Amino acid sequence: MDLQLLVQKLAVWALPVIFAITLHEVAHGWVARSLGDPTAAQLGRLSLNPLKHVDPIGTVLVPGFLLLLGGFMMGWAKPVPVDWRNFKSPRKDMAIVAVAGPLSNLAMAIVWGIVFKLAASTGAVEGTWYGVMQMGKAGILINVSLMVLNLLPLPPLDGGRVLVGLLPARAAYKVAQIEPYGMVILLVLIATGVLSTILYWPYVLSLLGINSLLSLTLF
Repeated sequence: MDLQLLVQKLAVWALPVIFAITLHEVAHGWVARSLGDPTAAQLGRLSLNPLKHVDPIGTVLVPGFLLLLGGFMMGWAKPVPVDWRNFKSPRKDMAIVAVAGPLSNLAMAIVWGIVFKLAASTGAVEGTWYGVMQMGKAGILINVSLMVLNLLPLPPLDGGRVLVGLLPARAAYKVAQIEPYGMVILLVLIATGVLSTILYWPYVLSLLGINSLLSLTLF
């Protein structure tokens, strides 16, 4: 890839990726605090400063590598600590905390969609407004990617924790036992291309929904 094109691509994607990943984690902490767990707040993890949440591998290297490959975007930040013992209804409250992450990505995708629409309305085909339009599009794509990925019902992803919170106790216990192996399973799914197949339609339908909701011209 041409160096200038690479720099331009990184400039467009850097801010949306950092905010998508870090605000996802902050959302977990905010909701946990509202439900009675002050752990994240006490450790200073409710800050909007991305540096407090950046994981060198998950926030920088992995998204950057996938961006270069042009494949499915994913990444992660340092997990916000949550102590379920502070909740009145631990399983239910943990499910609510878990779903807050993907919902934050949905909200950010919509906000970036508005940015895209406002920038596109200028008719710019180059310059600052064109760059803002491309950043808005990148923000939509990365947030939808993270939303559908995290809703996968596989612990330790958010979808897995939501599933644990919804299932009867015995079934929930069995699903929770998968968590130590969850990241290995996820990496295998990525390496074999199965993950892209699983997430393709949720990803496309989510993009179409946002495109329709905001009357965008993404496609």
